[in-house]
Amino acid sequence: MMKKYIHIAAVVVMALGANAQDKTNKKNSEYKFTVTKNIEATSVKNQGKTGTCWTFSSLSFFESELIRMGKGKDMDLSEMFVVRTAYPLKAENYVRMHGKAQFAEGGEFHDVAYVLKNYGMVPTEVYNGSYQATSKFPYDHKAMDSTLVSQLTTVVDPKNETIKPAEWRGKFEETLNNYLGKAPENFEYKGKKYTPQSYAKELGINADDYVYITSFTHHPFYQPFVIEIPDNWAWQQAYNVPLDELMQTMSGAINKGFGIGWAADVSEKYFRFKDGLALMPEAWNTMSAMDKDKCFDKPCKQMEINQQVRQEAFDNYETQDDHGMHIVGMAKDQNNTNYYIVKNSWGVDRNECDGYFYASEAYVKYKTISIMVHKKALSAELAKKLGIKQ
Repeated sequence: MMKKYIHIAAVVVMALGANAQDKTNKKNSEYKFTVTKNIEATSVKNQGKTGTCWTFSSLSFFESELIRMGKGKDMDLSEMFVVRTAYPLKAENYVRMHGKAQFAEGGEFHDVAYVLKNYGMVPTEVYNGSYQATSKFPYDHKAMDSTLVSQLTTVVDPKNETIKPAEWRGKFEETLNNYLGKAPENFEYKGKKYTPQSYAKELGINADDYVYITSFTHHPFYQPFVIEIPDNWAWQQAYNVPLDELMQTMSGAINKGFGIGWAADVSEKYFRFKDGLALMPEAWNTMSAMDKDKCFDKPCKQMEINQQVRQEAFDNYETQDDHGMHIVGMAKDQNNTNYYIVKNSWGVDRNECDGYFYASEAYVKYKTISIMVHKKALSAELAKKLGIKQ
């Protein structure tokens, strides 16, 4: 998950959906959005020149969960603690699979939940992992990733007749410490002493309360399966449901006051973050370039998406696992078309929506890979079908 690198950090709190008055996506746009539901969120962060959207989006999601739970609105959980903790797990898997598994920056929502459950959490104030960051990028992992890949490639090289686990693990940890810094085992925060595990316990988030849902036809519905995407290196499962029920779950979650972790494809030309929109125009493939541009200035009719169209796009690689984001609300345009309000992790200066954007319902139907939601966000009927106790 995540192939996009954007920079420049800033701090802004939910600019799009503070109330139900009309909003728009950019200056001189004819779009008029009325927010129908808003989930409180923390400030927009910036993943910099990294592929770590999976941790930024997940922790944004969990920070909103903490707000919902009454834990306060100033939470800032450390994305780089999760990255620093997950890398050795990825490396172990890669070596045990003789280099035939994914080792890259990307990851999935359940990776963050796994770290939270098994290793704990720390605030960003305690560990920001920005060691050797540049003034241009808040985070830049290019050199680190190149070094780590080179080290592991040497380990799994068939010419390497003797693998020495303690030796390669030690060098791997040393590289991570050089670039990210050593993650704290003990720390003091706001006058109290913690370990990552005790801090996570105090947060009160139960990682087992969160479920992962998708919708594809190459596996049975209402059963979990491992989504066949490269960054699912841990081979974790998601529940498979029909498309209509996926969409009902998403809108239902928002209306109940729950946010959504959203994994989706953002590499399409009808995804334009700078214009604050992700659309699926009905006649996109036959439109002139001028007409395509007009769709981002005033509402155009959206394509009807069904299960078959969605599946074909996944099967032919048109839809891929590009990016993880955080859905924090819903809105309607002046034509009564539904949109999801999406919090991104590319800073606030790349568009005129303060780092958010509007994704049409058609786009979400078409390009969603999977979602993460609290199990209480599910309808009782769907939870029963999936065998989930709420």
